[in-house]
Amino acid sequence: TISLSIGCSEMVEKNVLVRKLAAVETLGSASVICSDKTGTLTEGKMTMVKMFAGGVGYTIEGKGFDPTEGRIHRADTQAEAGNDLAVKSSLLAALLCCNTTLSKVKDPETGEEKYEPKGNSSEAPIVVAARKVGFSEDVSSEYARVLEIPFSSSRKMMLTVSDVSCRSELCPGGMPIEGGSKYFTVCKGAPNFILDYCSEQLMEDGSVQEMTKDSKDKVLSIVDEYSSMALRVLAIATRSMPKLPFDVDDEEVTTDQKFKACRSGLRLVGLVASIDPDRDGVPESVELARGAGIRVIMITGDYLKTAIAIAHNVKILQKEDDEAAAVDCGKLRPNDEYLSHTDMDALTSSVRVFARARPEDKLEIVKSLQRQGLVTAMTGDGVNDAPALNQANIGVAMGIQGTEVAKGASDMILTDDNFCSIVSAVEKGRTIYAGIQKFV
Repeated sequence: TISLSIGCSEMVEKNVLVRKLAAVETLGSASVICSDKTGTLTEGKMTMVKMFAGGVGYTIEGKGFDPTEGRIHRADTQAEAGNDLAVKSSLLAALLCCNTTLSKVKDPETGEEKYEPKGNSSEAPIVVAARKVGFSEDVSSEYARVLEIPFSSSRKMMLTVSDVSCRSELCPGGMPIEGGSKYFTVCKGAPNFILDYCSEQLMEDGSVQEMTKDSKDKVLSIVDEYSSMALRVLAIATRSMPKLPFDVDDEEVTTDQKFKACRSGLRLVGLVASIDPDRDGVPESVELARGAGIRVIMITGDYLKTAIAIAHNVKILQKEDDEAAAVDCGKLRPNDEYLSHTDMDALTSSVRVFARARPEDKLEIVKSLQRQGLVTAMTGDGVNDAPALNQANIGVAMGIQGTEVAKGASDMILTDDNFCSIVSAVEKGRTIYAGIQKFV
């Protein structure tokens, strides 16, 4: 107990807060670390660098959250494109489906003012890019929001409905709005999910074309291209409505019913692609863990090709790995039912990247690894991650992004949300475990 207690106090210096004393000993025998991607393996500071709108590719300059740096130009001709109809329409529509704000704050150490977003890290690059073409978050007050359905791991998208009464176009120089339309739906989320609900797409000149199989395949090829560059891609789709497609006064109408009623017949407006830089030291920590006989697994909600590209960057996947080392979590649950224990264990025994994961997938992955006799550490930050954190031999919650529910279900908390801290803690845990063995 004395050794464990001393170990706990030393781990605090490595940004690890141990909640349960026995976790220190268990940590020393960990054989698998299952890690989230955003904010743990990466910095969680996304910057928009690519965009596809109206059938045209665009490049966004600048780095970080400063909207005064960089411009938007066409990828083919390098011509200035901040006033292009498709660009303005895509960014404003995306902004109407965001809750993140951007403001200047003073750095307490240097005294310098810098831009800092408050809200969802996935929405921050949208807000910054929208500012570059003249849209502030305040513009949403001109479009009263009448409905918001937040993102969920099952829906894979967020949906808002705004009031656009008396408007013939979304904004000056933006896409036209059909006559008689009062409400404007925006969906923002995973491209392969949103495209399933799109029946048409916006073109460069503001006209609309039917979303055929060929045009859908073209969009998906763009998604694949961006994803292979380790970019996180979001699709933006809209729909104009003369009235809400459900009874507002009926309190029996559920959120899911409202969502299904509003998401049909969508028009694809554009794709936005952002890069999330790897955290410093993560590739070295992954290799250190591999050298110590610890398998590192990345579990993310990202598109498979994005996940593979990032896994290669942080050395979780190596050049000689075949395609079977990374899978879409849909393979774990064909027809929405999980594989048998035997098939599941055979799959998880070699896979190191799980993409398009739901919180419940984490729980099944942990159980499978434990059936194979592996001591498993699992990271998580959301309320839905609590069952997996509780099931794992070592549940690791995020101190910055983590919810109180996740922290309560965990054995230890990373105060800096950094993957490198886990590896340092395992290293320290092994030293303590070896010391206890020698003493006994």
